[in-house]
Amino acid sequence: MPTVGQEMHSGETAEGGKLQETLPYEHGRPPGGGPVVRRFRLTVVEGPGVGSTWESASDVCSIGSHPLNDFPLDDSTVSRFHCEVRIGPRGPRVKDLDSTNGVIVDGVQVADAYLRGGSLLRLGREVLRFDFSSETNRLQLSENMRFGSLIGTSVAMRGCFALLERASARDVTVLLEGETGTGKSQAALAIHQAGSRRDKPFIVVDCGAIPSNLLESELFGHEKGAFTGALGRRAGAFEEAHGGTVFLDEIGELPPELQPKLLRVLETREIRRVGSNTYQPVDIRLIAATHRDLRAEVNAGRFRSDLFFRLAVLRIVQPSLRQRPEDLPLLVDGILSSLGADPERTGALRTPEFIAKLRHAAWPGNVRELRNYLERCLVFEDALDLSQEEAGPSGSLELDPSKPYADQRRRVMDDFERRYLRVLLEKHQGKVAQAAVTAGMDRVHLYRLLRRHGIKP
Repeated sequence: MPTVGQEMHSGETAEGGKLQETLPYEHGRPPGGGPVVRRFRLTVVEGPGVGSTWESASDVCSIGSHPLNDFPLDDSTVSRFHCEVRIGPRGPRVKDLDSTNGVIVDGVQVADAYLRGGSLLRLGREVLRFDFSSETNRLQLSENMRFGSLIGTSVAMRGCFALLERASARDVTVLLEGETGTGKSQAALAIHQAGSRRDKPFIVVDCGAIPSNLLESELFGHEKGAFTGALGRRAGAFEEAHGGTVFLDEIGELPPELQPKLLRVLETREIRRVGSNTYQPVDIRLIAATHRDLRAEVNAGRFRSDLFFRLAVLRIVQPSLRQRPEDLPLLVDGILSSLGADPERTGALRTPEFIAKLRHAAWPGNVRELRNYLERCLVFEDALDLSQEEAGPSGSLELDPSKPYADQRRRVMDDFERRYLRVLLEKHQGKVAQAAVTAGMDRVHLYRLLRRHGIKP
């Protein structure tokens, strides 16, 4: 039986028996619209909300005590964003959103597991029964295989394109979610360029790459003398983007003290420079992105629920590469073309055998990792083994005893520092603040080391 956090295999129950349900997700594109998914129903069979029901209108349902959920439950033992049920190509699946009391499926505590018709989900004091309906919902897909620089023909990607197209047509706040390397920055730029503000500024602020003591000034600007080193007035990102779009990348890293200030901007469209006592109006469209699940961050108390409510007017999840393997030939072709590779040199990188190998790789870095891998293949003019790591020193440096001790020691230390810093930043997706905490050093010192070795976060 699965232990806590262990995922059940597709098509198996908690007891290990095979499911008799047919998969509820149809691949391809039927005439007259997108793919169809079977509707499902959730019924509270035990607890304070007994008798409450919810029936799906799409392929997903979020459950929790916060009103923003699809199925809100008024119960203190249920986390604000407790879990999510989603119908995917391999069947219905429940994912715990780092809730306080966890998710128990048919008596087994899980972090992520498949469901069957009649499965019982315990969330605190509430027990919900999952049932399939005899009816279906048709998912909306885009007719296009491209949105800005993003490409894909898969169901997952065309469903994402449909939402991106809807976002660009309306001046709403958008929250882009997805793993590192899925193209959130490209999606934000594409929304801006396809919208009514396309001729106005597009200002990017990476909330994870700027020290927290400087981020407020970066966003809101400052007056002369507001702090040491403020030699003149400076306009922040919201002022610079007046009439256009502000893209806040890695919004999940926004320090708690700045969250209420951003909330005020979203509610009143006014900003106040650091060191000023007056507010001034700004006309901006806000797009935010994060690799975190902000619902789990809200549960943990690291992110304000009212700010999440304001940001998630339209939530769009960028699919991981694992969810769209059928897009690999198109992606490989596009990446190689963008790298300016000679078609004669890339024949081995376009064969069905090579693409089949790519399909079996995990790609935790998604399209960005795929691009880096293909670039290395071009450098070595060969299809590298997918198990090979990033190029770099793999062993100890060869020491030369004929050289001074101090020089040799410096060489070894520099090599260690470069390798350590690269691994450290990779572990924290380039977030210097988090990396500094893990390394046990001050952020200023870490930035100094990165500059010395020419490493960019």
